[in-house]
Amino acid sequence: MLRFNRSQGISLSIHGAEKQIRNHHKRSAPCHHTSERLPVVRHSSLPPVRKSINMEESSSGSPDSAVTNGKVHHPAIKDVRIFLDGSEGVNSSSKDDDSLLHPGNLTSTSEDRSRLETGKDGVKETSKLSGLFFRDGKCRIDYIVVYRKSSPQTEKREVFERNIRAEGLQMEKESSITNSDIIFLKLHAPWEVLCRYAELMNIRMPFRMEKRISRFRGWLPRKPMKFDKETLPDLEENDSYTAPFSQQRIHHFIIHNKDTFFNNATRSRIVHHILQRIKYEEGKNKIGLNRLLSNNSYEAAFPLHEGSYRSKNSIRTHGADNHRHLLYECWAWWGVWYKYQPLDLVRQYFGEKIGLYFAWLGWYTGMLFPAAFVGLLVFLYGVFTLDYCQVSKEVCQASDIIMCPLCDKYCPYMKLSDSCVYAKVTHLFDNGATVFFAVFMAVWATVFLEFWKRRRAVIAYDWDLIDWEEEEEEIRPQFEAKYSKKERVNPISGKPEPYQAFTDKCSRLIVSASGIFFMILVVIAAVFGIVIYRVVTVSTFAAFEWALIRKNSQVATTGTAVCINFCIIMLLNVLYEKVALILTNLEQPRTESEWENSFTLKMFLFQFVNLNSSTFYIAFFLGRLIQNWWTRRRLRQEHGHEAMASFPQWEKDFNLQPMNDYGLFDEYLEMILQFGFTTIFVAAFPLAPLLALLNNIIEIRLDAYKFVTQWRRPLASRAKDIGIWYGILEGIGILSVITNAFVIAVTSDFIPRLVYAYKYGPCAGQGQAGEKCMVGYVNASLSVFQVSDFENRSEPKTDGSIKYCRYRDYRDPPNSKEPYSYTLQFWHVLAARLAFIIVFEHMVFTIKNLISYLIPDLPKDLRDRMRREKYLIQEMMYEAELDRLQKERNERKKNGKSHHNEWP
Repeated sequence: MLRFNRSQGISLSIHGAEKQIRNHHKRSAPCHHTSERLPVVRHSSLPPVRKSINMEESSSGSPDSAVTNGKVHHPAIKDVRIFLDGSEGVNSSSKDDDSLLHPGNLTSTSEDRSRLETGKDGVKETSKLSGLFFRDGKCRIDYIVVYRKSSPQTEKREVFERNIRAEGLQMEKESSITNSDIIFLKLHAPWEVLCRYAELMNIRMPFRMEKRISRFRGWLPRKPMKFDKETLPDLEENDSYTAPFSQQRIHHFIIHNKDTFFNNATRSRIVHHILQRIKYEEGKNKIGLNRLLSNNSYEAAFPLHEGSYRSKNSIRTHGADNHRHLLYECWAWWGVWYKYQPLDLVRQYFGEKIGLYFAWLGWYTGMLFPAAFVGLLVFLYGVFTLDYCQVSKEVCQASDIIMCPLCDKYCPYMKLSDSCVYAKVTHLFDNGATVFFAVFMAVWATVFLEFWKRRRAVIAYDWDLIDWEEEEEEIRPQFEAKYSKKERVNPISGKPEPYQAFTDKCSRLIVSASGIFFMILVVIAAVFGIVIYRVVTVSTFAAFEWALIRKNSQVATTGTAVCINFCIIMLLNVLYEKVALILTNLEQPRTESEWENSFTLKMFLFQFVNLNSSTFYIAFFLGRLIQNWWTRRRLRQEHGHEAMASFPQWEKDFNLQPMNDYGLFDEYLEMILQFGFTTIFVAAFPLAPLLALLNNIIEIRLDAYKFVTQWRRPLASRAKDIGIWYGILEGIGILSVITNAFVIAVTSDFIPRLVYAYKYGPCAGQGQAGEKCMVGYVNASLSVFQVSDFENRSEPKTDGSIKYCRYRDYRDPPNSKEPYSYTLQFWHVLAARLAFIIVFEHMVFTIKNLISYLIPDLPKDLRDRMRREKYLIQEMMYEAELDRLQKERNERKKNGKSHHNEWP
């Protein structure tokens, strides 16, 4: 099945890179090889290479795969490159072959690189080649695995590396320049291995029906937010059809150069796929690189960055040195904060999953502009109407109204006029425009999600993901190992695959759901405990011996509660992260996407219950930048700045911080929590969208800077959308409607003011609700309490001059028939609150559903293009079939075997 890809053949104007790649992407003869038979532990899910491994093969070259009797015979494994120190012989051996390692030094690769010259002027590209190839300068490093010689897991590494060779990967070891205990294992996948696993992994590659679609955009005015193509190299979009790679139909694929047919991200993904399925010990679960990383057999594993992100020469005059340099100049520094993101280049370098994250983040940031503008207008409305607010005036002028104490015994009486500033600030965020803004934000959330679906569809089409389904995704090695004995035929692919029984899956989900429910209760209990702490300690601080604390009892209570809450957050964060990991692994998800979605849902539920956890993430993030700075400072002191610049690429990347253990979880969670604050509590703070917009403008470039400069290059992986995060966003959108309805109805003064204006104020029965109708509202909303009715343990300390105090409620006075019982106004306000909640929710949900119905998921022009291309594909396939039949007919005529009634 063919698919159309608009950006498959991305080409960049990289200075000197084209000739450099042509010169150095050649197959190389293997160097030194050991002469011994090595035992191999294989995994049943891997494609067979050969029946036995003979390390005595000739080292003259790497022959291509041969086909005999319909079976593919792959070349013997002999590409193990080990560099010798001058004092050691070829036949010496030790565990991990560490005695045969070439010692790392600052000039270890200079001799090999000195002969690699590119360009017509004979300019040496030594800076571009440093650490990107094997020492022969021909085999590109596709993956780096790091271990320590002092690690006790030697036998596991030996077996694992033998199986790596058995799968056809070439290896080369080199010791670290900065630490002799650290060993870098460099891996290279030859052409035969890449083809074999590209077919196994259903990797889609350009098919030989390439075409270009002309674009007439030269006459359009230049936009400042787009990159200037004349002065800055930009991406050149090519149109091509793609299909799952197949060695039998290899002649149908567009292969100009075998060394560049699979890009660096694809090569690394293939090598990672192999490493995740190689056994290191006999046993059902003794499989995969991740387990070796978790038990400290290996220190780290990562693909390499494509060189430095900085250059001495200007990108405008000399072009970009590599894709990483181009990304930094076009995307990851603050000077281009107003530019659009080069998403195609991000996708090519980091993979579709990370590309979709930045596409979503950019779309979310762009959609915040109208929300921030309307929120600012609502806030300005409160500012301009502040002097005309009758309620604020009455509060500020009520110097004769004595309010009851806020706590028992130790809290003093206060005048109502003391809260004048609070009343004015409240009006800025609680005014007549707040209800309109709450409705607007509920509709905005729906529009944002609906238009994101359209935007995602366009991106999926451009990135060849429109028909990519989960069935094409790789099965997790842990799932294969657990259920390898239970197989059934996949109804889609027709191939046997591991199968998890329904009863087994249900039982695991029940246990997992019980664990989730228990942990949510723990988090709620912790938050509830903080609330109880604040209630109990406010009176304690009010009676404190120190006058400073006694006078600021509210501040002291809040400050200590925040500190305790932060400590609980950090402890619970470590606890429920481990619990979520255990429960997710217990469920045994089939694919990596299912594992990420399950883990994400658990962690989000835990974090969302305690929204203050975002503080921990900020601290965690800042700590990782600090770690990079400290590492660079230490290396500069030990080796000097010039020596650090000449480090090979694997050394530089190893000194960077690894990406978060759970991929993009932290990045998404930070933004989703922000989205929750922006929509759920917008009725209480209309400026939230504006602050979120300002934060996101910085966040995009900050995240880009992290990925390009501070983190090791993550493994490129495919994804069709943002996964379960979209469902979480929809859930937040629904919750925001309910929450804003309750915020306006219960915590706001909007409903009590309306009831007073229409029923009890000077304008009662006149159908008006202006500021003149609010005269007397403050006095009507305060009830009277007789001080002598205080209990002995609660009575405040006073000189006895105060006989009555006021409090906020609708209750009868103490001298009535039923003292302190609810008045009729209370029931009117309560009924109005409930009616508002019902009307508000139904109205907003109706608008949301109507918008969702009216906005199609696919843009019309995209649907037309897809139909047009489907028609063209059918026409081309029909014409190709006619040509084939015509050729067969001509061949039969030529051989004298023609028959009557032939078609066509």
